Amino acid sequence: MPDPDIHSLLEFPCDLDIKAVGLASEDFPDIVMQLVQTHAPEVGMQSLRSRQSSGGKYLSVTVTLRAQSREQMDRIYTDLSAHPDVLTAL
Repeated sequence: MPDPDIHSLLEFPCDLDIKAVGLASEDFPDIVMQLVQTHAPEVGMQSLRSRQSSGGKYLSVTVTLRAQSREQMDRIYTDLSAHPDVLTAL
């Protein structure tokens, strides 16, 4: 979970990139998007970017959204961090 002091620097609403890293699989981007859309249903697939690691073992997925509150961000990070396919959420 991000450093709580960082949240105090943000003024909501604000644009935010949320990144999740997991083992490379075809469905990992969909998993991340579904978890984010639970708390930000307006976010579409056009807001998603993914990048495979140089060795091809890992996939990072970044979703750009308009965060409405710290609570919304916390819920997204909590859900991402709790999912077994997500190794890291940034």
